[in-house]
Amino acid sequence: MPQPAIRVRDLSKAYRVPVRGAGLRAALRSLVRRETRTVDAVREISFELAAGEVVGFLGPNGAGKTTTLKMLSGLLHPTGGTADVLGHAPWHRDKGYLRRMTLVMGQRNQLLWDIPVIDSLDRNRAIYGLGTDAYTSTLDELVELLDLGELIDKPVRNLSLGERMKCEFAAAVLHRPQVLFLDEPTIGLDVTMQKRIRSFIESYNRSTGATVLLTSHYMADVEALCRRVIVIHRGQILFDGELAGLVQTFSAHKTIVIDLGAWEGDLAAYGEVVSRDGSRATLRVPKEDTPRVTGRLLADLPIVDLTVEDPPIEDVIERVFNEEAAE
Repeated sequence: MPQPAIRVRDLSKAYRVPVRGAGLRAALRSLVRRETRTVDAVREISFELAAGEVVGFLGPNGAGKTTTLKMLSGLLHPTGGTADVLGHAPWHRDKGYLRRMTLVMGQRNQLLWDIPVIDSLDRNRAIYGLGTDAYTSTLDELVELLDLGELIDKPVRNLSLGERMKCEFAAAVLHRPQVLFLDEPTIGLDVTMQKRIRSFIESYNRSTGATVLLTSHYMADVEALCRRVIVIHRGQILFDGELAGLVQTFSAHKTIVIDLGAWEGDLAAYGEVVSRDGSRATLRVPKEDTPRVTGRLLADLPIVDLTVEDPPIEDVIERVFNEEAAE
């Protein structure tokens, strides 16, 4: 059996943070005796990613996603547990490992602000020791894939957010890494630019066989790129499996969308009315009741069109978090 590209076992990260009350007395006391408490950012998580997999790493803010990616990319040393990425312990920061991975964070820059993009790319060429032929070939490919022709001679400060993110991706994969850690790479981008970035990630994965671990609050990113998702909340993994399985496991409802033409009667007897806009209505019904309710709707009402859908992924993720919080 081939070795996984990423293997994580009982990985944990805890922080000691200062604690003190409000007021002058508490401030003076803290100068003499500083009190702290332990905050577990990540708690004994375990998972594996096969070479070439694109996996969504989902969770609310503060769940431990970015902390995990920082440990796997070597920026943080864990409190406990182990991780093996391409045969390396990431926090040892071996040069051989750093040449084979990249980390893209939607809110961080690696491009130098006041110089043209091409100069930052040339700096990366020197850092990674890329030969002239390999650099030129890869750069030409990235310029075409990301449509950078009019951007690479501009200073970074003159680029829009979407343009800058395309250039950030070019800088991040110039050395053709085998593992990509992507932390909210499309955050703040408009819909068109999000699609462009997703298309690039898909093309890069397909052409190089790179392994991708992706965090995103945009479910469109996850649905477009990931067959498998890992859901983390409060530092612990709640779900690890196929995206379709997440819906199957945690959603007890189906969504029925109907077009009623000119009919304007009451639908409450058929299920929970989620929305109604003109002739179009959306109902939520228990999964096991879907066939019966669908039959009743078709028999009782002047249905113009009817579709049965799984609920939006956002709703499923929200349900997972709510159930975990209740437990």
